[in-house]
Amino acid sequence: MRVAFFNPQGNFDPEDSYWTMHPDFGGQLVYVKEVAYGLAQKGIVIDIFTRRIVDPDWPEFKERYDKYPGMDKINIIRIDFGGKNFLQKEELWPYLGDYTRGIEQYYESINTMPDFVTTHYGDGGMSGVIFAKDKGIPFSFTAHSLGAQKMEKMASIYNNFEEMNKDYKFISRITAERLAMKYSSVNIVSTSMERFQQYGHDLYKNWVDVSDDSRFAHISPGVNTDIFTNKTKKIDSEIRKKIKKIINKYGSPDRIGKPLIVASSRLEPKKNHIGLLKAYIASEKLKEKANLVIVVRSLTDPYKEYKEKPEPERKVLGQLIEPIQKENLQDRVLFLDITDQKELSALYRVASKWNSVFAITTLYEPFGLAPIEAMACGLPVVATKNGGPSEILRDNGEEYGVLVDPQNIEDIKNGLESVLIDYEDYHSLQQKSIKRVREKYTWKITAEKYLQEIEKHKNDKPKIGDIPEYYLTGKNPPKRL
Repeated sequence: MRVAFFNPQGNFDPEDSYWTMHPDFGGQLVYVKEVAYGLAQKGIVIDIFTRRIVDPDWPEFKERYDKYPGMDKINIIRIDFGGKNFLQKEELWPYLGDYTRGIEQYYESINTMPDFVTTHYGDGGMSGVIFAKDKGIPFSFTAHSLGAQKMEKMASIYNNFEEMNKDYKFISRITAERLAMKYSSVNIVSTSMERFQQYGHDLYKNWVDVSDDSRFAHISPGVNTDIFTNKTKKIDSEIRKKIKKIINKYGSPDRIGKPLIVASSRLEPKKNHIGLLKAYIASEKLKEKANLVIVVRSLTDPYKEYKEKPEPERKVLGQLIEPIQKENLQDRVLFLDITDQKELSALYRVASKWNSVFAITTLYEPFGLAPIEAMACGLPVVATKNGGPSEILRDNGEEYGVLVDPQNIEDIKNGLESVLIDYEDYHSLQQKSIKRVREKYTWKITAEKYLQEIEKHKNDKPKIGDIPEYYLTGKNPPKRL
């Protein structure tokens, strides 16, 4: 069997370059790679289609073809579209016709076609619609997140819709999502909340019936348990040294070894780092008991270097640095440069041994790989109640962590204190977290469920209606929803 993965944005390479360092290189790429690995291990040939970039600032993506070491059944195929330079995902919409034609030409050149296509995010989904109409190949749609909810959350930050749409292209995105969810053989969701709340949003009404079980498959993402494990590794000592070095820099060795509040997510407004910092500042107990660790990438001294970062990282860091300096908290709010997943897992293990907590206070989190990665390392979680974490941390009356309202500073503060200060049996919560991940959230389980859906739908005959010219030629963009 041959399965294609359509993922126009970001990119893939053997070194997982830029992962978690850029908004287009987030959890979605981890998801695609891990599901591809799982299917390839079952003997399936996988073609991951992404974008070729011939740009001196992004040298990793100039080759047309690439491979992962030791995984011959996975092909990384980069298609020329949208020019040569790097483009953010919001700028790719007018070029999806060229992307899809490039994929069609590739398959024609090797005289074969995939048995099935999995599409990712709205741009991949729209490409799947075009491909299905041209070639009759069925596809699944995994949105990862949908634009309607993000648009509503971002409305509180922007003053007007025109400015917001200019930055995030919500009209183009939501139009594409509607068509993808309508014409896919199956819509793959991480949680039932995603299905009924995200797909059930008024802006998707009449495009998909959320009550129709045949149109949805509930498949949770997983964790790479070889990397994210509670078993001690050699790299852990290096992370301890990094933390101690930062604390000693500000002359406070007594802060070494205190519990950590670990925040590891992209520096963008919706991740709500500022809400977490305000909760920390508001609690004398937390400031005395624990250090707040904010993970950054490629910054050795954010206080001096943050103005050199592109937006939105610069804006978020500026919002954080000002109150940290005002409150003189440089010795207990630590910016830690973490370069890859191995270092990140080591941070989680070190933190777990110091009776710490992982905090994610995103305004809305569609699923959230980060919480289950932390849990796999034995690090208990305090997470936003908005989105997937509410199902990860609650099941049949059992609690596996703490849920908080990300827009309520007092609630965030109380949630952190409940684990770091008030929780009666921290070790028990650690063990429950690890067990929860191993039983429900591994990539092996995810890949097996994907294969079941592929087998179920690979012989579907898609019937595609009219496709807006914009996604075929780049002309006449949609102007309203």
